[in-house]
Formats: sequence, structure tokens, C-alpha cells
Amino acid sequence: MDTFLELVKSRQSDRSYDTDRTVEREKLEYVLEAGRLAPSACNAQPWSFIVVDDPELRKQAALALSSKAFGMNPFAHQAPVHIFLVEESANFTSNIGGTIKNKHFPHIDLGIAAAHITLAAAEQGLGSCIVGWFDEKKVKQLLDIPSSKRVLLAITLGYSKQPTRVKKRKNFEDVVSYNKYK
Repeated sequence: MDTFLELVKSRQSDRSYDTDRTVEREKLEYVLEAGRLAPSACNAQPWSFIVVDDPELRKQAALALSSKAFGMNPFAHQAPVHIFLVEESANFTSNIGGTIKNKHFPHIDLGIAAAHITLAAAEQGLGSCIVGWFDEKKVKQLLDIPSSKRVLLAITLGYSKQPTRVKKRKNFEDVVSYNKYK
């Protein structure tokens, strides 16, 4: 990519993956490193990333990510990699700041990490989709995650079978104002 905006324009939520292609370990580690290096409030880094690429475990994880009853996330069964983002404890200063400002910074921080992961995936020629709808209890049981932890997001990852779509976004003028709220 020549510019960051070109990368942003090409990144999309992919919901169809090439089941015959695996994600190379070096590309996967590059993507995870981008998530690890993401900024966080007070440098708390309140995350851990669980990678599921074992074929049998991936099938079970896909069942937790999808819902036949609601028709949600059937593409999870095609993705060769699932990354689960687990909320870890924030540091003292992040917790105090969050209490004072009535914001839970770890949720914001995990969103930033997810954005870094998906943008790095696009740069590496991989497709991805951030998933929030899943059976958290099943995921915790499957991956031995303590009940006290939260699994906030999952990211499906693989080689997309979808062409790049033109982004449909609100007009710049509709979302940006200077010096006061519209």
C-alpha cells in the first residue's frame, strides 16, 4: 500500500474465506504484533489474544461464533484462524482514570487493538472480520478461560474470497465539525 488511507479504504469485513489456504505463521505473528503494539490508556495493555488455528478446535470455536437460530456469522466455519480478545486487568492509573472519568478504558483499548489487528491483516493480504456476537460461555469453556475474564471480541482471519467493496460511509461534512457540535 502506498498510503495509510489506501489501506483503510481496502480493509473490509470479510465474510467468505478460502478454505484451501492457511494463514502463514509469519503473517499471523505480524498481525498479532500489531495488536500487541496498540496504544492503551496509561499503557495498561489490558488484553491477551488467544489464537485458534487447530482444525478441530477451530470447528468448535466456529460453533460458538455462529448461530443458526439468528443466522449470525456462518462464515466463521470457513475462517482458518480465529483470534479471541480477552480483557485483562488494567493498571492502577487506568482504573483510577476510568473511575474519575466514568469510562471503562479496557473496552476502548481492546477496540483499538482489534483495529490494529485488522489493518495489519489487510496489509498482509488477509481478510478479517471483527465479531461481537458469540457465545462467550462456550468460548470460555472451550479455551479454558477463567470465568472471571471477559472475552470481548473475536476476529476471523484468512484469505478472503470477496472482492474489495466500495465503502459506504456518511459524508465527511455530516460527521466532522470544527470548534463546536453541529
